Amino acid sequence: MSTVFNFTFVPWFRSVAPYIHMHRGKTFVVGIAGEAIAAGKLQHLAQDLALIQSMGVKIVLVHGFRPQVNEQLLAKGHVPKYSQGIRITDEVALDCAQEAAGQLRYEIEAAFSQGLPNTPMAGSTVRVISGNFLTARPVGIVDGVDFQHSGLVRKVDVAGITQTLNMGAMVLLSPFGFSPTGEAFNLSMEEVATSVAIELQADKLIFLTEIPGLRIKPEEPESEDNPIDTELPLAAAESLLKKLPPALLPTDIAFYLQHCVKACKEGVERSHILPFAVDGALLLEIYVHDGIGTMVIDEKLEELREATSDDVGGILQLIEPFENDGTLVKRNRTEIERDVDHYTIIEHDGVIFACAALYPYAEAQTAEMAALTVLPQSQGQGDGEKILKRIEQRARAMGLKSIFVLTTRTMHWFIKRGFVQMDPDWLPDGRKRKYNWDRRSQVLVKKLS
Repeated sequence: MSTVFNFTFVPWFRSVAPYIHMHRGKTFVVGIAGEAIAAGKLQHLAQDLALIQSMGVKIVLVHGFRPQVNEQLLAKGHVPKYSQGIRITDEVALDCAQEAAGQLRYEIEAAFSQGLPNTPMAGSTVRVISGNFLTARPVGIVDGVDFQHSGLVRKVDVAGITQTLNMGAMVLLSPFGFSPTGEAFNLSMEEVATSVAIELQADKLIFLTEIPGLRIKPEEPESEDNPIDTELPLAAAESLLKKLPPALLPTDIAFYLQHCVKACKEGVERSHILPFAVDGALLLEIYVHDGIGTMVIDEKLEELREATSDDVGGILQLIEPFENDGTLVKRNRTEIERDVDHYTIIEHDGVIFACAALYPYAEAQTAEMAALTVLPQSQGQGDGEKILKRIEQRARAMGLKSIFVLTTRTMHWFIKRGFVQMDPDWLPDGRKRKYNWDRRSQVLVKKLS
């Protein structure tokens, strides 16, 4: 195993640890479009889901079968029929849906049963349990269109699903439901996944779809200036939905967004739209800071605030690598606990990504900004500027005229942001006595307007 691999793997794995801890014991409802299975993505998706479950996540998996049903209909000489984006399920379509559901259930269970050596499934034991967890009702006749055997979710067996999850099994749901009289109804994967997530009050609803997510400018084409919007507040998502035309196709912008919004409004903390075309999309979304798709949330997860005693561990974890390589002066836990109210942090989804401390010298009307740190994976995204701006605001509120930093490696970053180099003799007496002449840190000062 190469040294380069060790050097990259160890910090990467450590950076994932907070998300592993955060998601343990949580419930995720994952909806996989039938197109993903048709595209041959099932094996890798099963491997990723098994890995996620092994880290303590409870998973309800809902599969779609739109292309599989259409393929069988066409093979029998029948044209698939839709109205308002919903399949019209006649007797032939119902038979095709039942056949497709049975085949896909077999394929999914087989994918989770693999355990070949030297594969991600080696040593895994994933019990997949499905059952009559859904009660359905007919869509009925809408605007003169009889949807026949197409249905909607009437009731979710929350107790049954919860008991199965608590047994350590993965719950598999097909888009089928039955009425109290035993009549079968064809449902949509999206409606089933959303209803189950709401009833379970799941922590996440995740759709693996044909689309990569929503772009910053949703109705404009992909470009460097129009990347995927990785975090969409619920209010903005609702506003966007009002502007969009009704969704008829899975590739329409509003198709999955409408379900994400509904779930978030009904208590699901986060809803995600991910591209199944990207290998490892689930892992990238769940265990990486910015993710890969679009996440709809009730509010922005990133918070710029002053630190509390609960943040000491996160601050230590953030600054430790920079202390080890000599970028920062070492600080022990006791020192940070004592001075925690001096720190400003940026927290995102329970993880601290940036910090800095402000130590005032009131007699000289200045203050030192110390321990300015941004997580390497987040550098270049403006977190450093946000922290600096907040530190300047705190200093002005104290009536101070300037702030200063001592640095050995990042002088140019500060100079670009208005700092000017000064001789160490400029330092306030209290700080000058603690100046480490062996370290020969540069003194940079910024006047506050």
